[in-house]
Amino acid sequence: MRAVVTGGAGFLGSHLCDYLLAQGWEVLSIDNLVTGTPVNVRHLANNPRFAMMQQDVTKFIDVPGPVDYVLHFASPASPVDYLKLPIQTMKVGSLGTHNTLGLALAKKAKYFIASTSECYGDPTVSPQPESYWGNVNTIGPRGVYDEAKRFSEALVMAYHRAKGLDTHIVRIFNTYGPRMRLNDGRALPNFVHQGLMGQPITVYGSGKQTRSFCHVSDLIEGIYRLMMSDEHEPTNIGNPQEITILEFAERVRAMLGVTAPIIFEPLPQDDPKQRCPDISKARRVLGWEPKVNLEEGLRVTLESFKKQFAEAQVR
Repeated sequence: MRAVVTGGAGFLGSHLCDYLLAQGWEVLSIDNLVTGTPVNVRHLANNPRFAMMQQDVTKFIDVPGPVDYVLHFASPASPVDYLKLPIQTMKVGSLGTHNTLGLALAKKAKYFIASTSECYGDPTVSPQPESYWGNVNTIGPRGVYDEAKRFSEALVMAYHRAKGLDTHIVRIFNTYGPRMRLNDGRALPNFVHQGLMGQPITVYGSGKQTRSFCHVSDLIEGIYRLMMSDEHEPTNIGNPQEITILEFAERVRAMLGVTAPIIFEPLPQDDPKQRCPDISKARRVLGWEPKVNLEEGLRVTLESFKKQFAEAQVR
């Protein structure tokens, strides 16, 4: 089996490349390295079944040879990135999705898209089931990411219905683990970076808003099961254990062993008050549920962050 993974040098994309290679696949990673980094896949440099192509997927994609699966994971994914790159974010979710669907169609390959819980916006229903249509501010600052992913889902289903393409859609909830970029704008890397720098830890709003954090190993296992399934409509993959952002910040601070104070800043526009997946469908259809508890997952992740931080200090 040969897979093309867009965004293969990103946080999730690189872990997906690892998993597919471990299953015996050949993998071609395509990434323009706007938010990804070659460091995430440097351990694969000598693997004869792995190759990299540096390219913007919003341009025409030419991949010689057979392809069995196209997996579109390319996109800025943290608020810092997509607020800084709003047009690129819209283009990778529209033109990039169109181009990767075209590649899959030309190669008679299966197709998989990484969508997001942001499709639900600031939800009025919790936990969020796949049947919930969402509460999204289409013209707000976060709309560039939310609407790019919602458009992607619609386009994927159009190709499935009109062209008979074998497609799969995952809605990814908050995920953490090694290879996240320090200080990338998401809660965990921000807390860790501030704690290691000896700075106050910033919590937005009252900190009462909730998130649910899934370890990357659990997420990738769920993604692989969905890839190999006969399910074509969106499926939530995430950890349903909710925690307030304030409690999460306190836990990270304690595990880092730092005494930095927690400070509060105004909540950004359209920031969701609750984010928690209903994973009934994943349990029923895929036989999947997360196994890594937050304490264990954070311990491993914090060690990787400390190593990353130390390397950055040396440079």
